[in-house]
Amino acid sequence: MPVPDLSQAPSPTVRQGVAAAPAVSDVAGTPRLTLPSGPPVPLPAAPPEAPPVSVPDPPADGRVPPPSVPESAVAEAAPEGPPSAAVGMGHDVLDRVLRGPSGLGTSGLRLVPSAEAPHSPTAVPGLYHHPVAEPDPVRVAEVSRRIKDWAVHEVELYPPEWEDQFDGFALGRYMVACHPDAPTVDHLMLATRLMAAENALDDCYCEDHGGSPVGLGGRLLLAHTALDPLHTTREHQAPWAQSLFSDAPRRAYRSAMDYFVRAASASQADRYRHDMARLHLGYLAEAAWAQTEYMPEVWEYLAMRQFNNFRPCPTITDTVGGYELPADLHARPAMQRVIALASNATTIVNDLYSYTKELDSPGVHLNLPVVIADREKCDAREAYLKAIEIHNELMRDFEAEAAGLAAACPAPQVIRFLRGVAAWVDGNHHWHQTNTYRYTLPDFW
Repeated sequence: MPVPDLSQAPSPTVRQGVAAAPAVSDVAGTPRLTLPSGPPVPLPAAPPEAPPVSVPDPPADGRVPPPSVPESAVAEAAPEGPPSAAVGMGHDVLDRVLRGPSGLGTSGLRLVPSAEAPHSPTAVPGLYHHPVAEPDPVRVAEVSRRIKDWAVHEVELYPPEWEDQFDGFALGRYMVACHPDAPTVDHLMLATRLMAAENALDDCYCEDHGGSPVGLGGRLLLAHTALDPLHTTREHQAPWAQSLFSDAPRRAYRSAMDYFVRAASASQADRYRHDMARLHLGYLAEAAWAQTEYMPEVWEYLAMRQFNNFRPCPTITDTVGGYELPADLHARPAMQRVIALASNATTIVNDLYSYTKELDSPGVHLNLPVVIADREKCDAREAYLKAIEIHNELMRDFEAEAAGLAAACPAPQVIRFLRGVAAWVDGNHHWHQTNTYRYTLPDFW
C-alpha cells in the first residue's frame, strides 16, 4: 500500500521492508516445506540439516520473491491420463492432499505431524477434526514477543487494562499452529499482525469493547480505507491520512497492511482486500439483524457466516509461506469452493467453542446452535449436536473437493496451497480446542 502523506500525522516506527529474521526465525522442530519436481511426498517430523532460511531485503518493488519452480515440474507432477482418470485415483490423490488420521485416505502430505496422543478431552465430542502436534515453543515465544511489541509500541492497540485479554488470545500459538510452512518468523508476523488487527476491529466496532451495530457501516468503511487506500484530491488527502491514526483498529489495519504489501504481490494484496470486504459485509448483515431483532433462518445464518468468517486468514497462506498461487489458479471456481468450504467449517468451529462464552454475554448473540434452537424449535443440546453435524459435513466436503481439485490440477503451487489451507483448518481447531482462557464447552455429555 502506498504510504500516504502523513506530514500532519504521528510517525510510529515502521520497518522499511521485511528484514532478515534473527536466528530464532528457523528453529528445531519446524518442518521446512519444499516443492519437489514430482508428486509431493510427506514431510519429515524434524527439519533437514540445512542452514537457517531468512528473508533477504526485498527488491525495489518490495516483494519477497516466491520459490523458483521450473515449468517442467508442473508437467512432471501431472498424473498420466485425462483429468477424469485422475479423479478416479481415489486414495492416491487424497494421500497427496489430506493430513488427518482418518477419513478418505489421509496419511499423505502433512505440513505438521499428527498428534500421537488421543483426542484431548477439551475437544468437542463428535467433531470431525485432525489433531496436530503442539506448535514449536521457540517460534511461539518469538512471535508472541514480537506481536506484543508491535501492539504496544507501534500501534497502541489496547489500553493497559486489556493486557490479560491480549495475552490470553495466544496469537503466537495460533499463528504458528496455522502456518507450519512459514519459512521464517518474519513471514509468520505478516499473518499475526493482520489477525491482531482484525480481532481489534471486531472487538472495538462490533463486540464487547465498545462495539455497536449503530453506525457500524460508516466505521467499517473508513477502516477499510486503511487496507484499500483513498484516491482523492490533494485537499482531502491530508485529513484522510490523519484519520488512519484516529483509533486502534485503523492504526492496526494501516500498519499490518503496510508490512503485508511489502512481502506480497499486487494480486495477493488485492485478494486480501477483497476477502476483507467480504468480512466487513458479513459484519454489516449481522449488525442489521441485531438492530431489527431478526432471527435468521438457519440457511440465512450460514450465508452470513460465509462472509463473516475466517476466510482472509487461510487465503494468505501462500504469502505467509513465501510463494504465490497465481491469480488465475486462485480464481478457479473449484479453488474458490475449496476455500469457502474450509472457511465455513473453521467458522462453525468458532461457534461451537465460543457457545458458552457468548451465552454469558449481554443480549442475544447469534451463533449456529442458537439459531438452530430458535428456528427448529429444539432444545439447546439437540441444536448444538445438529451444529456439529453441519460442521462435519462441511469438513468432509472440503476434503473431497480439495482432493478432486488436486487431481484435476496437480500443479505444485496448487498442491502446496491446498496443503496450506488444510494446515490452517487443523491449526485453527487446535487453537480453539486448547485455548482454555477463552473457551469452555457446554455440559451436554
